[in-house]
Amino acid sequence: MMRVKICGLKTVADVEAVASSGAAYAGFNFFPKSPRYVTPSQARVLALAAPIGLAKVALVVDAGDDLLDALVETVPLDMLQLHGHETPDRVAEVRARYGLPVMKVLGVGGEEDLAQILDHSVVADQILIDAKAPKGAVLPGGNGVPFDWRLIAGRRWLRPWMLAGGLTPGNVAEAIRLTGASQVDVASGVESAPGVKDPARIAAFVTAAQSAAPRPKPAFVMPG
Repeated sequence: MMRVKICGLKTVADVEAVASSGAAYAGFNFFPKSPRYVTPSQARVLALAAPIGLAKVALVVDAGDDLLDALVETVPLDMLQLHGHETPDRVAEVRARYGLPVMKVLGVGGEEDLAQILDHSVVADQILIDAKAPKGAVLPGGNGVPFDWRLIAGRRWLRPWMLAGGLTPGNVAEAIRLTGASQVDVASGVESAPGVKDPARIAAFVTAAQSAAPRPKPAFVMPG
């Protein structure tokens, strides 16, 4: 089953659109430089509006324990998403300290970036494979730029993984076909302006992703 994450939600209407679309994850961005940034108190309101079954994910960038403490105390979260330069040791430390599943984001631009995926797979609960941020970019992700999906075609890792980076309703099916991803993540690709989610694009993205998922083969029945 294809699982979709919509990241960077800022309003209750965003949460409602994500919930009605059939997405599995709702992401809240706590990186102040992002147009999708929300405060812990704002995120609490959004998280409480999420229906049961919609996983609530906190995106942070090189966050210290003070910020993570505040988030976990304020917002009812289901997962922490580490989108900075966190080492495997830091990932393990965060996971142990907060008792929440941790998703580590890793940027890929070329073959040389793939080794880090295995290193982090040992300690993270999930891996999010994103496009490496362009040189000089302010944001570590959410730049709307894809990478060469053929780099990870047919590869398998120790943990569940998610594909991100420049995905849109128009290209997500092709990305799934090329990579074999069973989870996808989007932020800018479902927006009408930076940080402004478009409910129609959210619905179209989820529909396209789920339609592209491989269908289970029917069970073989012995002739009677």
